[in-house]
Amino acid sequence: MIAITGAAGFIASVVAKRFNDLGFNDLILVDDFSHPQKAYTSVDLKFAHKIERSIFIEWLEKTDEKIDFIFHLGARTDTTEMNVELFNTLNLHYSQAIWNVCTKKNIPLVYASSAATYGLGEYGYKDDHEIVNSLKPLNPYGESKNDFDKWVLQQSTTPPFWAGLKFFNVYGPNEYHKGRMASVIFHTFNQIKLNGEMKLFRSHNPNYTDGGQLRDFVYVKDVASVCEFLMQNQPASGIYNLGSGKARTFLDLASLTFKALGLEPKISFVDTPLDIRDKYQYFTEADMSKLKAAGYDKHFHSLEEGIADYVGNYLMKLS
Repeated sequence: MIAITGAAGFIASVVAKRFNDLGFNDLILVDDFSHPQKAYTSVDLKFAHKIERSIFIEWLEKTDEKIDFIFHLGARTDTTEMNVELFNTLNLHYSQAIWNVCTKKNIPLVYASSAATYGLGEYGYKDDHEIVNSLKPLNPYGESKNDFDKWVLQQSTTPPFWAGLKFFNVYGPNEYHKGRMASVIFHTFNQIKLNGEMKLFRSHNPNYTDGGQLRDFVYVKDVASVCEFLMQNQPASGIYNLGSGKARTFLDLASLTFKALGLEPKISFVDTPLDIRDKYQYFTEADMSKLKAAGYDKHFHSLEEGIADYVGNYLMKLS
């Protein structure tokens, strides 16, 4: 059986669907399933158990059922949340508990880290273990993810295989409940439907034009493909970047969403909110050489391909 935490959320629900499509129907879905806006994500999934997040650790410790692999993808992901203790509880201590059980029971583990750990990119965007202790995340969310990465690298006992995935800007189906934290593609689609235009954040950095801020956007289906690869192949344990490897502008992102709808772009700019302005990443780009060297050689969706699929096959069907 495969256990997947965060199964009522964005990335984990897509990963679960991929494993269903591959014939793995004895999944263990773990989350807080009380969130009404997330109820749809696991409706069509086939599974053996559905377990509340609050009791999963205890269940995992006591169960005699054979768990073949755990994907720990559940986390508090709000980059504007400032409650450090909340992140310590949900992102750090909960992850440590899962790691310890996986170590004790010899269960391979993949967990979600984040590109937010890189901060402003002072040390680049290479998934090198040597820089983890020096990284300077910009918010408590990024700090909680980096704190767990640092803790992992200090452990003398580990699961038989483990990988921490530094997700860059993931977009795609099943992110609909994420509100402010959903991708700019999702927000662009909704703004176009509402008033025919999109407002992007203005640049407050002289090195970047308005809309010229660069991020590494990765389609969630590629994330699911990498998760499958790691489970099936179990290369060298370690922390791996997971982006497309190609930075693109937010202007590209919005323009391609208009294009997917057969419309001419109508884009204007608003000031970046003060609560995130000083902690805003103007550039991210994943160095994907480690994952490729581990044997992953599948094509990543280009932004054009990903947005066309997302808008045409998902967002349009929801509207």
